Amino acid sequence: MSTSSLTYKFKTADVTIKLIVINTIIFLVTRIISAFFQLPIAQLMSWFVLPDAFNEFILQPWAFITYSFLHFDFFHILFNMLLLYYFGRIILNLFSEKRLLTIYLLGAISGGLLFVLSYNLFPVFDFQRGYLLGASGAVTALLVFMATYSPNTEIRVFFFNVKLWHIAVFFIVMDLIRLPTSGNAGGLLAHLGGAIFGYVYAVQLAKGNNIGAWFETLMDGVANIFKSRKDRPFKKVHRTRPAKKSTTAYQKKEDKTSHQKKVDAILDKISKSGYDSLTKAEKDFLFKAGNQD
Repeated sequence: MSTSSLTYKFKTADVTIKLIVINTIIFLVTRIISAFFQLPIAQLMSWFVLPDAFNEFILQPWAFITYSFLHFDFFHILFNMLLLYYFGRIILNLFSEKRLLTIYLLGAISGGLLFVLSYNLFPVFDFQRGYLLGASGAVTALLVFMATYSPNTEIRVFFFNVKLWHIAVFFIVMDLIRLPTSGNAGGLLAHLGGAIFGYVYAVQLAKGNNIGAWFETLMDGVANIFKSRKDRPFKKVHRTRPAKKSTTAYQKKEDKTSHQKKVDAILDKISKSGYDSLTKAEKDFLFKAGNQD
């Protein structure tokens, strides 16, 4: 397969696949560079992992995001990418790619913040120094967000159906049980930080408050910086008759209200009977509605 073909497939893939590809490429590239130049992995990634000491992470603030694209070994990245793929696809059935990316990145930041704060505030960590890497916090944010927003949605696990909230509770309880004795306390704290963010985001979104809107605007601003002038949409300015504008605005408002009622009705159906109870038409409608968020 040619390079141009691979590039095209990447550009047309959804954000879940793109995140998996980026994580995988970074994992492979770091191993290749390490082997070729005989450099320890820890040394190679030192400026991109998240350290616990204030005087270190203050010099590399980008690490609050970059750490979530680095992984320790094959099974570490495999487990995280499987969860990202599975729950990412579920979220994309209801929401836009931009929202999924917002949850992923803000979940990573929240996990990093809880890790840093815990290691600097709680005496139990005085003699435990370390650094944080891995997408677990970001992936946990996706899982808990969906489990909170639509808790009764069922998925197939081996030979039986399990509700999303059951899966979320299982992971969180396991992390809390392992936290006091695990040698990976930092990673578990990142899980909990991501879970807290995913829960709060979903609760607020259900109330009509999009607490990630500022981050979506920020991402749009960054994306626009890298867009060439010719790629930016041309804005056509024209005058509209006041009466016609008023009528059009009323119609749009009416259509939006009807559209939202239909979305709410489908979400209620998911909450009561699970996502699999939807018809194909209802699934298609939700997918299109999510891409308009």
